[in-house]
Amino acid sequence: MSNIDVFNGDADGIVALLQLRWSNPKQSTLVTGVKRDIQLLKKVSVEAFDNVCVLDISAERNSDDLIRILDAGAQVFYVDHHRCGDLPHSPNLVTRIDPDPYQCTSTLVDQYLNGAYRSWAIAAAFGDNLTETAIKLADSLALSEKQTHFLKELGILLNYNGYGREVSDLHYHPAQLFERLRAYPDPFELMALQDSVFTKLQSAYQQDMAQAKSSPIAYQSDSAVIISLADAPFSRRVSGVYGNELANQNPDRAHGVVTDNGDRTYTVSVRAPINRRGGADEICSQFPSGGGRAAAAGINQLPHDELEHFWQVLNSYYQTH
Repeated sequence: MSNIDVFNGDADGIVALLQLRWSNPKQSTLVTGVKRDIQLLKKVSVEAFDNVCVLDISAERNSDDLIRILDAGAQVFYVDHHRCGDLPHSPNLVTRIDPDPYQCTSTLVDQYLNGAYRSWAIAAAFGDNLTETAIKLADSLALSEKQTHFLKELGILLNYNGYGREVSDLHYHPAQLFERLRAYPDPFELMALQDSVFTKLQSAYQQDMAQAKSSPIAYQSDSAVIISLADAPFSRRVSGVYGNELANQNPDRAHGVVTDNGDRTYTVSVRAPINRRGGADEICSQFPSGGGRAAAAGINQLPHDELEHFWQVLNSYYQTH
């Protein structure tokens, strides 16, 4: 019998698994990748009685492989906040799935564990740009302003590390980042370290964001805006976190960040208006390789000649909703 942990390579996926493994330590095979590598169950081979934990990837996008794994006799524990579609009926499947736009996978795990590692769940919520949710959880712990700010920056940095076309674009492989953070059930221990994962990501993030802020606007209206990033590693690393920052700065406007892939396609990150957390998944799902959740979604490969059409869909949606 083998244990297999499958998790998205962003802050939410990593922190969800950290909470579970601090609560229930076990040796496992780690299956993960860049944030946009969302069909991770394709990489999983199982035998009867294996235990598979799946975190922060859409069951809808992994439906065929989920059925394959269940049919092989594996036990699956599935926690997620993305669209799930029709889940298979199996006594081997246990789920905690909630697409509420104010939930993330780590907050669902936090509920499951009765707040055992809530400080980390707060960091993950900040990383997923769920600021209201994170602040409510921080208030429940009576955290200081300094502690809350640290968790916000930690979550943003962990999320930033997950973005890239390939793992080589990242500063840390998500599995490596998980293993390094596993030594810190109390995230505030990282505050006192001069040379840590946190400080290294902090320095890299500041450099990448400085470049991103000089990028041109491709389209804009009162309802939406699209920022165009060049084909460069820094662009791929900041595409999501830059979208979050822009959304926070203008909470009534939708934001799209398009990153040139160098093959006449774009990678697209969409953030719904903070004050109307909905529609991003509906918009992106209209395009091949698109998907996500209501507040934040994306398209892996949008042809250059489809950019204007994408803009029309994005702008029209938020003009009428």
